[in-house]
Order: sequence, then C-alpha cells, then structure tokens
Amino acid sequence: MLPNKHLIIAIDFDGTIVEDAYPNIGKPMIFAFETMKKLQSEGHRLILWTYRTEKKLQEAVDFCKQQGLEFYAINKSYPEEEFDGKISRKINATFFVDDRNIGGFIGWTAIHKLLLNYEPEIKKKKGFFSFLK
Repeated sequence: MLPNKHLIIAIDFDGTIVEDAYPNIGKPMIFAFETMKKLQSEGHRLILWTYRTEKKLQEAVDFCKQQGLEFYAINKSYPEEEFDGKISRKINATFFVDDRNIGGFIGWTAIHKLLLNYEPEIKKKKGFFSFLK
C-alpha cells in the first residue's frame, strides 16, 4: 500500500462481504468487517458497489450498519452524485474488491495484508475445554 495515501475502495456485497445467498443475506466472510473497519479507521473511503437495488440494497446497507460499518457512498463515486444517464456508471475507485475478479476472490486475510501491510490477528474461539489451559 502507498504510505500516507487515502484510498477509495469499492466493495461488492454478495460473495464478498457476505457469503453469496442472494436474494437473502449470507453469513459475513471471515475478516470482512474487521478489515473494512480498520481501513476506515486509517482514513480510507469505502464504497458499497453492488448489484442490489431498492429493498434488497437497503437490507444490505442495514446489515452492514448492524455490524458497525457505514459506507462513504453506496453505488456512487461520492454521496451527492446523481445519476442522470449522461455520466459513466463506472465509479472512481483506487481498488475494487469483488468475488468476480479474474482468479476469484482472494479472501479478506489477503486483502487485509495487501492494503494494511500485516495479517489480521486470528482470534481463537473459546471451546468447552478452554478452562484446562
């Protein structure tokens, strides 16, 4: 990642932030919300860039808010953008995170490492026998 440069990162929802269960909302992908929150805390702008519209889009936005994440913009380059058919639908972003990349989705651990320059800490779940340690 470039030092001291704030990135604009467009992120897909189904199959990227959550497992693909469209039209429902799948389970969150491992490290997705942790990575996105860390990117935001370092000043990077995140754009939700998804095929979802209307009610299904609002469900995705609400789900992310419940996880403590709000986006800089949703299906737009910036919050105030108005689509009128005279401008390109391609948004202005430094990077795109999507499960439909050539080669497939690399996973949030790899994205975290590429953009933040370190691997996220894996939190161990406490199991039934954890009291023996």
